[in-house]
Amino acid sequence: MDGKDAPEQPSGEAKEDPVQFDPSRMIGIIKRRALIKELASAYHGECRKYCQDLLQLQRKWEEFQYIEKRVAEEARQPLRPAKRAKKGF
Repeated sequence: MDGKDAPEQPSGEAKEDPVQFDPSRMIGIIKRRALIKELASAYHGECRKYCQDLLQLQRKWEEFQYIEKRVAEEARQPLRPAKRAKKGF
């Protein structure tokens, strides 16, 4: 009784019978795969549209920030008086 003499089970009893190939299951798999591809394509197109919209908004925001910065800088610059006074006034 040293453990090595334990009765061994034949490998055939431990495994179940292999599943037979069923062509009708293949049709379902192919249809699901096509549906997944179609959904992925639609999702990808929608994501691209949102990314393009976001990119346009970012560009407009950067342009707006640049304009605000220029206006603020121009407002800070003091206006220099004319070198010569105009005659007649």
